Amino acid sequence: MKRKILIATPITLLVICGAMMFWLNHEPESFDPIERARLHAEAHNHADVTGFITTSTLLEVVDGLLDKRGGYISNDIMPPWVFLDNVPNWEFGVLTQVRDLARIMRNDFSRSQTQSTEDPDLAEADPLFHYANDSWIFPDTEGEYEKGMEYLEAYVTRLSDPAEPGAQFYARADNLRTWLELVEKRLGSLSQRLSASVGQDRLNTDLAGDSAASQSTAAPGDMEVKTSWTQIDDVFYETRGSTWALIHFLKAMEVDFYDVLRKKNALISFRQIIRELESTQEPLHAPMVLNGDKFGAFANHSLVMANYISRANAAIIDLRFLLQQG
Repeated sequence: MKRKILIATPITLLVICGAMMFWLNHEPESFDPIERARLHAEAHNHADVTGFITTSTLLEVVDGLLDKRGGYISNDIMPPWVFLDNVPNWEFGVLTQVRDLARIMRNDFSRSQTQSTEDPDLAEADPLFHYANDSWIFPDTEGEYEKGMEYLEAYVTRLSDPAEPGAQFYARADNLRTWLELVEKRLGSLSQRLSASVGQDRLNTDLAGDSAASQSTAAPGDMEVKTSWTQIDDVFYETRGSTWALIHFLKAMEVDFYDVLRKKNALISFRQIIRELESTQEPLHAPMVLNGDKFGAFANHSLVMANYISRANAAIIDLRFLLQQG
């Protein structure tokens, strides 16, 4: 009898661990930033001022990162959480967009000009979101990000208070252009990493376009770029997380920057970017991320994702030039 129990116990534990991994391997659903902002305003008695929806959405995205099914996983060291890699990569993609927006809000959105004083709450929130994403103790990652949320909440409270003119959000074309330039670089990097899933021979164009340009060390003219097969699903899910957060931020900014976009006749272009990115959130109808050949018999999910990212990135480039025009 004891022998049977000894044999059954590890098998039972493995079954339970496998079931929990299946349950935890979950990406949260998208939400309506405008509706969430309305509920946020009602709950905290905030006024719906310029910048409120963007800041509220940033708070909601961080909250979704920490309080989704299974909580925040990237810093867990116990099974079954430690065996998961798809969700932690998804979390890192979301976190990258959170960090970028928090910094842009600190350096640009909340300041009228380069010589103006930065907002004290955003100055505190920004470095907290840049804290290590995998620290599980003293201090833990979740605790630092929750502190960042508290400073964001303090900022949005001051933002909606007429008695606090020091807290501002400037919805200007140059501010939006600055953020889009950073988004463009993030998406460009993800697109290159996704496309390299099948390996590519590329010409070195690092110094193209500037005859006086130089670089630190010499690089070969022809390069073979290939994402390791062990990292293909990591890049795929990082992209899913990054675009999930980006979709929400864009929808929020469409409201806060509405007058700017309308004046530049850029609303349709802005909405097309959102639509392209929404395609990246389609359910994956396969047990794993497939990595077939370019024109092979099996799908290559990375190349499909790269296509959507590249189309959105091209639209962002066009939009930035449109915003730059008078």
